[in-house]
Amino acid sequence: MAVSRRSVLKGSSAAAAASVVGAAGEAAAAPSPAGQPSTGPLLQSRPHRLGAPGVLGVHLQFGTDPATEMTVSWITPQSVRRPQVRLGSPDGGHGRVADAETRTYRDGLSKEEVYVHHARLTGLRPATTYLYSAGHDGATPETGSFTTAPRGRSAFTFTSFGDQATPNLRRVIHLPDGVPSPVNRFPLHTSSQVGSPASADIVSAVERVAPLFNLVNGDLCYAAVAGAWGTSRPATWADWFINNSRSTRLRPWMPCAGNHENEKDNGPIGAAGYQTYFSLPGSSAASDEETRGMWYAFTVGAVRFISLANDDVALQDGGDTYIHGYSGGAQRRWLERELKAARGDRGVDWIVVCMHQPMISSTRSAGSDLGIREAWGPLFDQYGVDLVVCGHEHHYERSHPLRGTLPNDTRTPIPVSTRTDVIDTGKGTVHMIIGAGGNIATTQDDMFDTPQARVLMGLKDGKTPSGHKEAVYVTEDAPWAAVRDHKYTHGFAAFDVDPGDRRGGRTSMRVTYYTFDGPHGDLTPVDTFTLERTRSDAHGS
Repeated sequence: MAVSRRSVLKGSSAAAAASVVGAAGEAAAAPSPAGQPSTGPLLQSRPHRLGAPGVLGVHLQFGTDPATEMTVSWITPQSVRRPQVRLGSPDGGHGRVADAETRTYRDGLSKEEVYVHHARLTGLRPATTYLYSAGHDGATPETGSFTTAPRGRSAFTFTSFGDQATPNLRRVIHLPDGVPSPVNRFPLHTSSQVGSPASADIVSAVERVAPLFNLVNGDLCYAAVAGAWGTSRPATWADWFINNSRSTRLRPWMPCAGNHENEKDNGPIGAAGYQTYFSLPGSSAASDEETRGMWYAFTVGAVRFISLANDDVALQDGGDTYIHGYSGGAQRRWLERELKAARGDRGVDWIVVCMHQPMISSTRSAGSDLGIREAWGPLFDQYGVDLVVCGHEHHYERSHPLRGTLPNDTRTPIPVSTRTDVIDTGKGTVHMIIGAGGNIATTQDDMFDTPQARVLMGLKDGKTPSGHKEAVYVTEDAPWAAVRDHKYTHGFAAFDVDPGDRRGGRTSMRVTYYTFDGPHGDLTPVDTFTLERTRSDAHGS
C-alpha cells in the first residue's frame, strides 16, 4: 500500500486519504494551442485518442450533510492529470469546477495499483437536481446528475439490498475429457467469483424505482473471493463499479463493509480497497486511520442513517482474516453517542441502521450471531432504533418488532407485536435481511420449515476446509420471525418515507420488497407493509 499522500481537493485535509497522489502542480496541463476549436462547456480540452484511461466506474456518495454535499468518484488503473468535476444545473450549463483528490492503494495479491478520484462538492442547495461531468486530461468526460437530500421533514424514497457480486465472465474452466463435443473444445467462462445475471439486472431494477439513494448492505463485489480463486481483486472491484455506474452516477449507493470486504494483505484489517474506493460522510470521526470510513452516519429529511462494520463484533470467522474486536470498543462507543444524539434530536423521527451480518436469521447456514446480539442489541433497545437492514444471508426475511431478550444463552429477541401489515416501531425494532442482491448461492431453500434459527455461540480451535475457524451453533425457536420468502432467489426493498402533516403526529414508511427479472428490471412485489411511529417534534417531548 502506498504511503505518500497529498490532497489536491481545495480545502480538504491531507489526512483524509489513504494515499494521495498529485493531480495538480506538476500534473497541471499545458494551455490549449492558439486557434484550437472550442469544445464547449463540458470539456477542458480535446480528448486524446490514445494514452489516457477512460472515466469509468463513476459513483456518488453523500457528504456529511447530504442536503448540501456530494462526492463524485471514479477509478483509473494509472495516475491521470487534472481529475476534476464540472458542476451545473439543468438550466445553467457546467461552469463551477471542483478539483479531485486522488487516493491509491496497491493490492496485496496482484500488486496492481489502483487510483480513485474523489471530487467533493459543497455549498449545494437542498432538494435540488444538478448536472455534472467528471473527467481528466485526455479522456472524454462522463456526465451524470444527482439530487441533493431535502432539508427537514420531507417525503423521499430509498432502496436497500446486499450481497450483489458482479456478472462478469473472467474465470476460465477447462472441462475434463469425456465432456461431450463440441463443448469440450472450448474453455468454459464463468463469473470470476459468485455473481449471476441478477448482479446486473438489479441495477436496472433499482432504476425502475429511481430512489434518492440506495443502501448496500455489505458484501459488495466479492473481490476477496475472486482473489482466492486466482482472479484480480482490483479487476473485480472495477467490474462492480462499471456495472453499477448505470445507477451510481445518478444517485449515491451508500455501503457498509461486509466480511468479504476484508481482503488479505490489504491493510491491517483488510479494508484498504474499501477505504480507497469510497469517500464516506464523517470519515474523519473514526478513531484512527486504520478504521477510517468503516462506520459513519448521515441524515436525510427526518431519518438518521447509521452504517456499521459488523466484523468488529461478530463472532463468525468469515473474512480473509479474523479481525473480531479490531476497534477495541471504539465503534460501540461511537454508536452509543450517535444513537443518543439522534434520539434526542427533535428533527429526527427515524433511526435506520445498515449492517451486514444479522442479529436474526432463520436459515440453517450462517445463522444469527451472538456477538452482534450482545454488542448492538441493548443499544438498539435503549435508544429505540426503528429499522435494521442487513445482508449476509442470501434471501429475504423480516422480523416482528423486537424489544428485549429472553433470559437464555442465545439472547433470543422478544417480539412485542405479531401484526405484519402495520408495525409501530416506537415499540420495537424491525430487522430485515435483504441479502438477495445477485449472489448465485441463494439461501431461500435453507430456511427451517418452521421458524427456528441457528445461533453462532463461539468458535472452536479446529479449521473448516476453507481454512476458517469452526463455528459452534445452538438451535433456538424463532418467535421473532414474521415474514420469510421461500420462493424468490433475488430482490431488493424500497422504502417510501412519509413525514406526516402535523407536529407530533404520525410518520410512516411504506415498504415493498420486490423480486425482479431480466435486463430491464421487471418488478414483482413480494412483501408490502407499513412502519409507523410518532414524530419526535411533539409538544413537551
